[in-house]
Amino acid sequence: MSQKILVVDDEAHIRELICLYLKQAGFETVEADNGREALELVRSEDPALVILDLMLPERDGWEVCREIRASRDTPIVMLTARDAETEKLLGFALGADDYVTKPFQPRELVARVRAVLRRAAPRGGAAAAGGA
Repeated sequence: MSQKILVVDDEAHIRELICLYLKQAGFETVEADNGREALELVRSEDPALVILDLMLPERDGWEVCREIRASRDTPIVMLTARDAETEKLLGFALGADDYVTKPFQPRELVARVRAVLRRAAPRGGAAAAGGA
């Protein structure tokens, strides 16, 4: 069974690119283009991992990250154009498991997703290889 990844970005072409590479790697994807929808999908879809942009309409990525962390341990990979060290440190302080800046390499992002899932997997459990 493939793992489900929630991709949250307000730019459709970025979501489509990420989803294409994740699907090729064996993952299932769901998408949100704003923070409110992202939180709804976290509750209803229970994704294995969230790829989260920071600059989102309705609720920004900082707030979404805080809310996810308040109720669950779902791994979060922040993907954003905001590359200041203080913002990266804040992302980690709020609970992000990884922080990737745009522009990004899609294959590297998939590798980072796999690495975060591997670290989040219970010891002795199945390897998080995206269904492969």
